[in-house]
Amino acid sequence: MYRILSKIIKEDNFLSLAGNLVIAVLGIAVFALLARGLKPEDFAQWVIFISGGSLIEMLRFGITNNALVRFLSGASKDQGEKLIGSNVFLSLVSTAIIVLLMLIIKELFKDTIRLSVYHLFFSWYPLLAFVNLPWNNALIVLQAKMNYGKILFIKALNSGLFFLFIVGNTFVFNLSIMQIIWVFLAINAMTSLVTILKGWDGLAFMRRANKTTNATLLNFGKYSTFTLIGTNLLRNADLIIISISPLGSAAVALFSIPLKLTELQQIPLRSFAATAFPRMSRASLDGNIEAVKNLFYSYSGALTYLFVVISAITFIFAEQFVVLASGYQYLDEASTTFDIVALVRIFSIYGLLLPIDRMTGIGLDSINKPNINAVKVCIMVCTNIAGDLVSVFIFESLQMVAITTLAFTCVGIGVGAYFLNKEFKISIPEIFKTGLRFYTAIWEQITRTARELKFSKH
Repeated sequence: MYRILSKIIKEDNFLSLAGNLVIAVLGIAVFALLARGLKPEDFAQWVIFISGGSLIEMLRFGITNNALVRFLSGASKDQGEKLIGSNVFLSLVSTAIIVLLMLIIKELFKDTIRLSVYHLFFSWYPLLAFVNLPWNNALIVLQAKMNYGKILFIKALNSGLFFLFIVGNTFVFNLSIMQIIWVFLAINAMTSLVTILKGWDGLAFMRRANKTTNATLLNFGKYSTFTLIGTNLLRNADLIIISISPLGSAAVALFSIPLKLTELQQIPLRSFAATAFPRMSRASLDGNIEAVKNLFYSYSGALTYLFVVISAITFIFAEQFVVLASGYQYLDEASTTFDIVALVRIFSIYGLLLPIDRMTGIGLDSINKPNINAVKVCIMVCTNIAGDLVSVFIFESLQMVAITTLAFTCVGIGVGAYFLNKEFKISIPEIFKTGLRFYTAIWEQITRTARELKFSKH
């Protein structure tokens, strides 16, 4: 049994899953404690601070993230150091530009921002952008090198420390939202310092960046940036549009709860995607399209079966998840006219569509078609925004906002499959057959190892 567990723990997919599991579970726990401890208006500001920050980070890291993972996976040591240096340089420049734009916007609309739920975001995210830059760069470099053990360490350090603080704040300190953000900044600064001292962030290679490697990352990144921004908009456009609608800040706080619960669905998706992309990219760089197709089928099938289980659990226990995440205050009919349990169940159905949608995007990026993936995401974003505007301004319905999520995901699957099919033929039945073979192989490996251990004891 020890040999079985040891082999599983060292496997890339497990380490990637563990890293995403740590950050998601601790993130949900922090979310739940803050939802209980903060006033709704303060909680809404925290939600905008985090979701707005996620959108900006997609912009600044999207320029180099996927590009570095793709090209570093097949690069020599010398070329790899130059690519890592370009990644550090470009992410620093993009961060400076974004922060400058945010400061200008804050100054131009000072009074409007000061009285809105965006006040904390515009006041403190510019500082956070520089503070968390080194450890986010480290994550990108380590993913490209497929060093998931170190990624797990960084995520556990950053999320674990903040979780411990929030637990202490809930039961002992009872600090204000402003003080919570100060501590959040300090923990991010400490995490960055650790990655700098360890040499994981690539800062030492920035002097090796050159025009060629900068251009290599930018040429790919100009498309992947839009793709990542669009992907983030698909998650956060709902909150942004609700925040400026007649539904008000209370609706932002309420709708953020089922959105947060869907992060449970995202845990295995992000984990498998983190290992699939460099493997498919390496196969593509080697000219082995057949291997790319096989990896696509394997990951799509395995994830689809897994998500059937996850979605069934979230659908059946929707009310319990709401209570776990936020207590009973959002279930109280006196406090809201929206059915939050129905929202969670709609998002559980959405989870069934995620694996194939995500894998078509990864497939397009891995075969060096980021422009096509950008088109796919653009169509999805336009569908989402149009549906959200109709839902909140005409029907004033959060349930329709959630149903829009199902619609744009179906559109994305159709568009992605259409373009990917031009490179290699996609068969839906083959996805399910390959997924079944994936789990059958795992079971056979476990039983075979167990038999070997039993035989060795005799």
